[in-house]
Amino acid sequence: MTNNDILKKLRVALQLRDEEILAILELAEFKVTQAELSALFRKEGHPNYKECGDQLLRNFLNGLILHLRGPQKNGVEQSPSTIRVKEQGQMQAGGSRLVRKKPIQAAGTPSHSVKKARPKPKD
Repeated sequence: MTNNDILKKLRVALQLRDEEILAILELAEFKVTQAELSALFRKEGHPNYKECGDQLLRNFLNGLILHLRGPQKNGVEQSPSTIRVKEQGQMQAGGSRLVRKKPIQAAGTPSHSVKKARPKPKD
C-alpha cells in the first residue's frame, strides 16, 4: 500500500474535503497547493499523478492529530514517555496507576495456564 493509498483511505474514512486537508496540513506548518493535492489523489497512470512522499504523509498525520485533539495545553509538547495510554481503565507509565502486565509466553507454550489434576483422596 502506497502513501497515496493511505492518504486516500483517510480522506474517505474521515470524510475530508480538499479545503479541510489543506487546513490540516497548514496546522502542521506544511504548505501544499490545491493542484499538488489533487495530483496526489489521481490514478497512478494519470499524467498529472504525483507520488505522496513520507514527509507529506507524516505532516498530514501530525496536522490531523492537532485537528482532532486540539493544540497542546500550556504549549508543552509531550514526549512518547509522558503520554498516558489508557488500558482496561488503568494508566500506563507516566500515569497515576500502573498496569499489571501480562507475562510473556515462550514460543510453543499454551496461552492459558495448565493445571495438573490432583488425585482424588480415597475414602
